[in-house]
Amino acid sequence: MVDHLGLLIAATISSGNCGDRDGLEALIYFNSSKCPKKLFADRGYIGKEFRNRLLQYGFDLEIVKSRDKKKFELEARRWIVERTFAWLGKNRRLSKDYELISTSSLSMIYLAMTRIMLRRITKTN
Repeated sequence: MVDHLGLLIAATISSGNCGDRDGLEALIYFNSSKCPKKLFADRGYIGKEFRNRLLQYGFDLEIVKSRDKKKFELEARRWIVERTFAWLGKNRRLSKDYELISTSSLSMIYLAMTRIMLRRITKTN
């Protein structure tokens, strides 16, 4: 989960057979105090049942729909997570799945994002 600038708020690691909806629900369950109450998601999270489950946790889900694909337009809120993935992908340990233990992967994600945030604070490359 990232904020409006693309900086990491919370993350979880799950198995490959876990769906996106189940992963979001686990993320909210384990990190509910860190999560904002208004969530934006793509069309993969559409559904009344899923929205009602999130409302039970106290979260409002807004689906950001894509626009016409005939020409390029910058779509609000849809590029933020992809940009964060690109930043994290520049980290060598996160470019491939090197870790054997899931907590090591999660630690590497937090370490990489800490490095990105410290660079921004100090304004160095």
